[in-house]
Amino acid sequence: MFTFHNVCSVPSSFQLLGIPGLESLQIWLSIPFGSMYLVAVVGNITILAVVRVERSLHQPMYFFLCMLAIIDLVLSTSTIPKLLGIFWFGAGNIGLDACLSQMFLIHCFATVESGIFLAMAFDRYVAICNPLRHTTVLTHSVVGRLGLAALLRGVLYIGPLPLMIRLRLPLYKTHIISHSYCEHMAVVTLACGDSRINNVYGLTIGFLVLIVDSVAIAASYVMIFRAVMGLATPEARLKTLGTCGSHISAILIFYVPIAVSSLIHRFGHQVPPPIHTLLANFYLLIPPILNPIVYSVRTKQIRERIFQILKIGTKMK
Repeated sequence: MFTFHNVCSVPSSFQLLGIPGLESLQIWLSIPFGSMYLVAVVGNITILAVVRVERSLHQPMYFFLCMLAIIDLVLSTSTIPKLLGIFWFGAGNIGLDACLSQMFLIHCFATVESGIFLAMAFDRYVAICNPLRHTTVLTHSVVGRLGLAALLRGVLYIGPLPLMIRLRLPLYKTHIISHSYCEHMAVVTLACGDSRINNVYGLTIGFLVLIVDSVAIAASYVMIFRAVMGLATPEARLKTLGTCGSHISAILIFYVPIAVSSLIHRFGHQVPPPIHTLLANFYLLIPPILNPIVYSVRTKQIRERIFQILKIGTKMK
């Protein structure tokens, strides 16, 4: 590490603290975090396996669900193993390039996940408002292109973040990050240089992803509910709304924690650091844990296939 004027320095690595203020409890915190990570991995791999082997699930909605499962695996795996390393071995050291790579993965795939939810809302809109054209509009190639578009948007939106830090902010007041992973604002606030451009760009991306995507999703569901209210019988309305229930639950599970965490980081200066760091970790863990559970409970084909696999495993024993 090279130091200038005994104040700012060019770090070759950073030191992650884990959960600041709860250092004495971190070994105990590793139990719930490790358990939640294990549930997330098993749950999402199960969803991928079930959709792959069950041909009746080879439909747009379930292909999008598989994309969500892959994204959730990336988000949780990019943070939790490192967090557990800090808890168990005090392995908080992370190289500058590794830190920027982790930052890119987290923010990029969170953006991609928002794009997939937007694509899923479009799928439900076509399936309910124009069911006769659903199979011709949402073909396998179209689903693949929508997934690729969400990925490219995430790369284009988030790619400049680590580049701007690398090129514009080489000097830092300290190499200690009071966080469990390399979150964008947690790194930028340590910089000695002018970080206004980084802050403005981060806010702009947050607005485009959280606000624009959520408004577009809400608009699609307004049109869906209008179409549902036009159905002849209450039974038909309930059945149609039931197909959207799991999607709406997944949207809320994703957007609410990330919105709360973002607001607290930028405006909740009175919130204790441990609370903020815990919330920041939960928004990367809650969707990977709950998405497979929500879709398994509310989707008959997935539920039945999982029960069938469990029965076969029991008989083999």
